[in-house]
Order: sequence, then C-alpha cells, then structure tokens
Amino acid sequence: MQPIKSIFGAGQRQRNPVRGSGLAGSGKPNWRRPVTLVCALAILSMSDPTPIRAVEMLANSGPAKVRVLETNGGYQLYVDYQPFYIKGAGIEFGSQEKLKEHGGNSFRTWSTWNGRDSGQEILERAHRNGLYVTMGLDLGHERHGFDYNDTNAVARQFASVKAQVMQYKDSPALIIWAIGNELNMDGRNPKVWDAVNDISRMIHQIDPNHPTTTPLAGFKKDLVQEVKSRAPDLDFLSFQMYGDIVNLPRYLRESGWTGPYMVTEWGATGHWEVGRTEWGAPIEDDSTTKADFYKKRFETAIRTDPKDCLGSYVFLWGNKQERTPTWYGMFLDSGEETASVDTMQYIWTGSWPAVRSPEIEGAWLNGQTARQNVHLKPGEAYPARVEASDHNHNALTYKWEVMEECTDLKAGGDIESKPRSLPVLVRTAEDGKIVFKAPSQPGAYRLFAYIFDGKGHAAHVNIPFYVDPPSVNSGVTATQ
Repeated sequence: MQPIKSIFGAGQRQRNPVRGSGLAGSGKPNWRRPVTLVCALAILSMSDPTPIRAVEMLANSGPAKVRVLETNGGYQLYVDYQPFYIKGAGIEFGSQEKLKEHGGNSFRTWSTWNGRDSGQEILERAHRNGLYVTMGLDLGHERHGFDYNDTNAVARQFASVKAQVMQYKDSPALIIWAIGNELNMDGRNPKVWDAVNDISRMIHQIDPNHPTTTPLAGFKKDLVQEVKSRAPDLDFLSFQMYGDIVNLPRYLRESGWTGPYMVTEWGATGHWEVGRTEWGAPIEDDSTTKADFYKKRFETAIRTDPKDCLGSYVFLWGNKQERTPTWYGMFLDSGEETASVDTMQYIWTGSWPAVRSPEIEGAWLNGQTARQNVHLKPGEAYPARVEASDHNHNALTYKWEVMEECTDLKAGGDIESKPRSLPVLVRTAEDGKIVFKAPSQPGAYRLFAYIFDGKGHAAHVNIPFYVDPPSVNSGVTATQ
C-alpha cells in the first residue's frame, strides 16, 4: 500500500484545490486543510486508527506533522498521519505527569513563557511525558494598554511572535499554535483580527507543520463572522465557555456552522454565571457539584459532536486565585486532587481512579447554606458543619479557613491577589463540625472547609457570610 506520507507530502502545506484555504469564503467556510482527494481519504480510512502512543511519540525527534482533514462529512485532526482526538487540559504550573497518569494526551498553554518555565522546558517535558501541546502565543490586550492602531507596536509584537515560532516550531511535542487568548474581551477594535491574520500567515510561511487557531470567549454569531472575515488564514476557531457551554450545540446549529473547531477552555460554572448574595458575593459550587457539572457538560456539549469538534482542554489542571482560591483549579494549592480530576479520568479513559476524592454532601453555617445570605454578629460564636463521605472508606480529616471576600476583581482571568486569611478562632471542634468566633470587623467573608482522605485527594466547599455592624441583621434569600 502506498504510504500516506507520499500522498500528502511530509512537511508540505497543501491548499484545497476547490475551496482554497483558511476561514474565508461564502456559504460553507473554506477551512484550511491539506487535501480532500477521494483516494487520500480512502487510504486514511484504512489506516490504523489506534491513538498515538507515548513510545511512538518519543521515537520522533522532528516536528510533528499535523493536519485537519475533512473525512466522512466531518473533520479530524491527524498527528503524524494518525487520527488524534484532543483529551486535554489547560496547564500553567500543573503536573504534566498527573495529566498523563489520568488519561490526558495533550495540554494547552497561554504563552511560550509562564514566568517560571521556558517554552523549551515545557515542550521537552511534554515530549518525555508523551503529551502534545497547543502552544499559546501571547498577544497584547487593549484592556492592558496595547493599541492595535499603533502600527509600530503591532510590528514589534509581530517580530516577537515570529521569533517565538522560529524557536519552538520544530519541537516534536507541538501540534497547534493558539494566537492570543480571548482577544474579543477587549472591545471591538477590528484591527485585532488583522494582526491575528498577519501572524497566522507568517506561521504558515515558516512552519508548514502546525495549524493555527485563536481562542474566543463565548460564542456569538456576529463575532464569529467578523473573525472569519478579517482573519481568514486561521485553520479553525476555538471557543471558551463555562456554564453556557451546554448551549454550544444550539449556537453552532443556529449560526450554520459547518467547520472544525476546538473547545479550549471549559469547566466549572463561571463566577459571572452564578447566583449572588445580597451583598454581591458570587456563590461557588462545592467540589462534588463541580465534578458533576464537568461530566454533564462534556456529555452534553463536547462528546455530542464527534463530527466537527477536534477535542477540548478543560480548565484548570492546577490551581489559581480567581474570585476564590478554589473556583477553577482542579487541585488545591497544597497539591491534592479533587473530584473533577476523577471525572476527567472517567471521561478520557472510561474508568474511574482506584482511589477517588471525598464527596461533599452538604455544608451549613449557623444552620444556613451558602444561598441563604448568612449574616453574623461581630465576635460572636457560631456553629458550622460539613457532611462528607469517601468512596474508599478512608478516614477523613478537616481543615477550616476564614478569608476576606476578594476585592481585587479582574477580568479575563487576569491575575488577582489572594484575599487575606484570618485565624479561625475555634471554640470547639469535632469531625466535620466546629464552633468558631466570627471576625470582629464588619464586612464580607467566606468560611472554607477542606476535607482530606490522606491519600492525596480532597474536597472543598465555602460559604460566604457577612459580619454586620451590631445593629443590623437580615435573612433574605440569595438572588439567583
């Protein structure tokens, strides 16, 4: 049988002879793909569909040859001539090794330098772990002061990105370039997409092996049309959605979508999508509820489209402060895995971990839940309790923490400072129960409970509460 390599031409970027390339065009999008010749598809359909194994990846010392092909009325990502479906996570400082252990095959970054590890270190480590990387190319945001009307600034950025591409394009772990991140959150300057298109064209000129995309915050039909129009050189688009991801199939259908795409961020319900207390504190789901949502959202919005969806990256394989220290991270800052990690292993492999994280069954502060606008009086003692269980019947231990409500509120995942933690003045304590003294200063706080199984797994829940001035008390139900 003629090798697929000789048909496609290793390392050669080929344009569709009928539709051209990229996102441009009218009617059905002219998505960039190497070739859709019937003979090529026939050979691909007969090729071994077995996913790429780590040992095969490690044997490759040159750049991965990556293509998006139209097959059987849909689209498929191919890496080194083998079909590849992305089972991935977003990683900043999280463990690549644990990602591989739990069944992931890829991760994404937001830049080629995370402040600690260089792109070279990230890619080399990924290669050793048998993981592929969608590498982020960080672009300036106008909300941070970058001006896409400034041609000199845009030219300097272009030159910087080109240098990064030249430096990392031959890594065997690299599969996709993600140009910028959620650039639509900065406003409506259309020149942003002109810059993205120029970068994509440059990449395709110097790197024929890797497709390009840009991750968008949410899905809006007019935005998608604008990006397709002004950045037609992109190979496909990527979407980042949280609670609203359950509507992605409908948005795609209503927009007349007919091309490939990725989901480059999804996970816990966004802090902008939840109910709030009467003083404006967003109400965070506990770790068990989050894990349930991960499973339901994947099954509803991602697994349901094997035709056009190239895969996804769950957010976040690690830990970060964003409204709270636990909102988006799938690990505690002390390193323990939560139930969302268990769920992702099940999604990726079809089997649960042998040891699973504890489950939260409920939490109360002064007999009230997080949705009941908990008001306390300064300096007085109040009971709190959390009910939890463990799949493996491990003995559970508990830790409590009081934190001030976050006031360093940023947008688009920008870095927030962690709120101040206060000593928990415990009067009495037993498993899952405490009586503690409320802070003496009026204001907004949260009570966090962490449950550990002693085997590297944990659960967490928090309840926002407000310490009133002495003369004020209220019990109105939280807004939805």
